[in-house]
Amino acid sequence: MKVEEILAHLDALYPDAHCELNHKNAYEMAIAVILSAQTTDASVNRVTPALFKAYPNAKSLANAKLSEIEKKIASLGLYHNKAKAIQGFAKGMVEDFHNEVPQTMEDLVKLPGVGRKCANVILSECYGIPSLAVDTHVNRVSKRLGLAKKDDSLYEVETKLKRKIPKERWIKTHHQLIFFGRYLCHARNPECEKCPFCKICKESKKIRKGC
Repeated sequence: MKVEEILAHLDALYPDAHCELNHKNAYEMAIAVILSAQTTDASVNRVTPALFKAYPNAKSLANAKLSEIEKKIASLGLYHNKAKAIQGFAKGMVEDFHNEVPQTMEDLVKLPGVGRKCANVILSECYGIPSLAVDTHVNRVSKRLGLAKKDDSLYEVETKLKRKIPKERWIKTHHQLIFFGRYLCHARNPECEKCPFCKICKESKKIRKGC
């Protein structure tokens, strides 16, 4: 199956795929993305309303007591580290970027809590800059569909996807791959009977039983 066919199937499955992290501006988007590491978007969305009400901008978050930030996000896994990360990010915004969320990969990854995945999400969602973030869903699905090799690193997966997928589709395809991984091609018990990609799936025969 050619890449064009894969993209066509994704268009049919998820024509309206989108970011599911609730946010009103670049600051909120960046904080939500950092908090989303190793947890669900739904879990993040449950804590951010109170967090953003208490700290509506980078300066207020930068100046907050760390213990108070932790209380706001305590239901999330790794909340101690995440509290430090989002406060560090906020301080970096204030001290180094004039209260603005940076608009380049180079600047974003200098800030606490931001790796390539987070930076790509921020660039695409906040600024519409063509980017393709590789999270756990995109990584898993890309390898199952043969768009990347099983032992590829996240960066290698990103590089291969960007080479194979038209640049104007990077943002859209990123969301579609996430939806596909989140709602159909689960890490465990994927719904193979509903999948249009069974014939090219690289997973084990055990998982593909019934295709």
